[in-house]
Amino acid sequence: MITLFHHAFCPHSRFVRLALGEYGLESELVEERIWDRDEAFLAMNPAGTTPVMMLDGEPPIPGAAIIAEYLDETYGAQLRDRRMMPSNSPDRVEVRRLMSWFNDKFYDEVSGPLVTERVYKRFMSAEQGGGAPSTDVMRAARSNLRYHLAYIGWLARTRNFLAGDRPTYADLAAAAHLSAIDYLGDVPWSEDDAAKAWYVRIKSRPSFRPLLNEWLAGLPAPAHYIDLDF
Repeated sequence: MITLFHHAFCPHSRFVRLALGEYGLESELVEERIWDRDEAFLAMNPAGTTPVMMLDGEPPIPGAAIIAEYLDETYGAQLRDRRMMPSNSPDRVEVRRLMSWFNDKFYDEVSGPLVTERVYKRFMSAEQGGGAPSTDVMRAARSNLRYHLAYIGWLARTRNFLAGDRPTYADLAAAAHLSAIDYLGDVPWSEDDAAKAWYVRIKSRPSFRPLLNEWLAGLPAPAHYIDLDF
C-alpha cells in the first residue's frame, strides 16, 4: 500500500501523483499543511516539505526527485516503451536536467511564490506568515513565467515532447507546476501556441484527470482549466 503525504496545490506533489498515475499505482492521499510543522511529519521528513511517499515496511521516501527515481528503479522496466525515464544515459541526463529546471528553478521563480501567495497564505496564521498576498511577489513571478513559457514553447517546437520523442518525467514535472498556477488563471497561454498545444496533450492523459477534478473551496478555477481543448 502506498501512502502519499501531499498538498493538492503543491506542484511537487502533483508531479509525483502524475508519475504514480503513469505507473498505474494507486495511493492513499494524506493532506499535509507544511506550515503547521507537524512533529510526526517532520519525523518522516525533517526538511518539512511535501511530498513524502510511504510503503508498507519501508522507510519514508521524501522529495519529488527521489520518489521519481525510486519509481523508475522499482517499476520502470515493466513499462518498457512507456517508461518515464529513458534507458540510455544521455537521454536520462536530459530528462533529469529538465526535471531540475521545473522542480527547482521554475518552482523558485514562479509556481512556489504564486501558490504560496494565492493559496497557502489563505490558510496560514499571521504567525506562520499568512495574510494578504504580496502583489510585488506575484508580479515578479508572473514576469518570470513568460520566459519559462517561451522556453517550453521552444522545446515543444523542436521536439515531439519536452525531452525527446516520447513523454517522460520532464513533461510531468513541467505540467505539474503549470497545472497548479493554471488553476489560478495565471498562465498567459495566448503568448505561445506551441506551449499551449503541448500542455493540452499532457493534460489529456488519464493520469491528469484526478488533478483536474479537484477544487479549492472559495477559489474556483477558470473554465479552461478542465477543458481538454481549452
